[in-house]
Amino acid sequence: MHSGLVNPIDFSREGRQAGYLAIPYSIDRSPYYQIRVPILRLRNGEGPSLLLMAGNHGDEYEGELQLGRLMRLLDVADISGAVTILPMANLPAVMAAKRCSPFDGGNLNRAFPGDPAGVPTARLAHFLEHELFPRHDVVFDLHSGGTSMAHLPCTLIERQADATRFERSVALMRALGASHAFIANNGRAAPTSMGAAARAGVIGLSGEFGGGATVTPATMAFTAAAIDRLLVTLGIVGHPVLSRTPLAEPGPLQLLSLSRHSQGIYADRRGWFEPAAVLGAIVSAGELAGWYHDLERLEQPEEELRFAEDGIVISHRLHCDSQAGDCLIQVAEPIAA
Repeated sequence: MHSGLVNPIDFSREGRQAGYLAIPYSIDRSPYYQIRVPILRLRNGEGPSLLLMAGNHGDEYEGELQLGRLMRLLDVADISGAVTILPMANLPAVMAAKRCSPFDGGNLNRAFPGDPAGVPTARLAHFLEHELFPRHDVVFDLHSGGTSMAHLPCTLIERQADATRFERSVALMRALGASHAFIANNGRAAPTSMGAAARAGVIGLSGEFGGGATVTPATMAFTAAAIDRLLVTLGIVGHPVLSRTPLAEPGPLQLLSLSRHSQGIYADRRGWFEPAAVLGAIVSAGELAGWYHDLERLEQPEEELRFAEDGIVISHRLHCDSQAGDCLIQVAEPIAA
């Protein structure tokens, strides 16, 4: 079934192609409106094929900005193989500065494998999983903590049954140069881009590259280095394109596990969260995680929140004002390689 998504790219063609994935979506002010998602394809001869993707969630900017820059800097004559760049995959969410699409409420990273007859987010997910991902050897989907969360920079892959592909995934994840990484066990049925990559039979790489719906010199440098390292490691380019300083050899990589509800602290009512631990801190069960204030009952002392498990602090809520169900802070368990 045709998804109603118009793709201008000829993947067999050499050279540079720039255009838009067009998703028809009739709205009140424009009955023949199209959601136009920018895409760039560079191909120069035989070699590995890499898809670089950001804006899966609209308020995660490191990948969006660096991939936009890469589109301007990367010359087809400087590559061997093929690179496809999708800097703002969930374009409506990016333009609205939101995690999810304002058109249909779609969270693209929970929409795979998609639906060719569904809402725009579902149609895009279907195209990505069934048409775009399988045309590449590696898919690199860049994320961050978004508007509400600070996140320890880290990379991620999914565990796979194919031993050869899994070993290659681990090697490429190490090459990205992060200090911390996750091997997730969500399985092939996961509704995420990494689940989609596994179903498409390609290597999927992801990670959290910042947070807070902002960017810093450190997060932008980390993102640039990860993209450059992947391009160089795959043999697509011979030297870094984005990094402003020479790339250092990757240091030790600490693998982490986040698999239990008890590794997070969640709000059980409205309150105002004050963290006591910083990202990357090594903490023990029972140690102070933060305080929960009630500004509607000022006579009540703030509540002390304590970690239920040992671990490394990987994220905490940035919005002080919190509601029941909000994740306030998380720790991950260090595991052996």
